[in-house]
Amino acid sequence: MEKISITTEYIKLESLLKLANLVGSGGEAKLLIQEGEAKVNGAVCTQRGKKLRPGDRVSFQGQELEVQ
Repeated sequence: MEKISITTEYIKLESLLKLANLVGSGGEAKLLIQEGEAKVNGAVCTQRGKKLRPGDRVSFQGQELEVQ
């Protein structure tokens, strides 16, 4: 599991995927999230603006991320 540190209160799901270099652009992130490719804390999430806070876990295309 890759741990992603943030310095703000939260990070949006699409921004997290870009920060972790799992997508090439915001547009790509938007499409993949809307297609149900991302899970947040075990549940499919189709909201690209979903606010993630420290402790949240994201599964995306076989990768596991944890926000810290």
